[in-house]
Amino acid sequence: MTIEETREYIGMWVTKDGNIRHELLPNNRYNEARGNRKSAYQGDYCITGNHIEYKDDTGFTADGEFKNGILYHAGMILYKEK
Repeated sequence: MTIEETREYIGMWVTKDGNIRHELLPNNRYNEARGNRKSAYQGDYCITGNHIEYKDDTGFTADGEFKNGILYHAGMILYKEK
């Protein structure tokens, strides 16, 4: 997908308690913060439709779905920061 097609997904996504934070960057990279760790995981992401595939820099993969403005990922629910 192009940046134009994924623009609504770019930005910071956080769990309700703020403990997990996914920053989806415009260059198809992401940074995941957990608690006090500002860069717990980093890697690439790819969005197709409303599906996101993550591959961190260690090779670990995960995925998620965007539904009604909410990101569902690995049992977590993340909301986009305004």
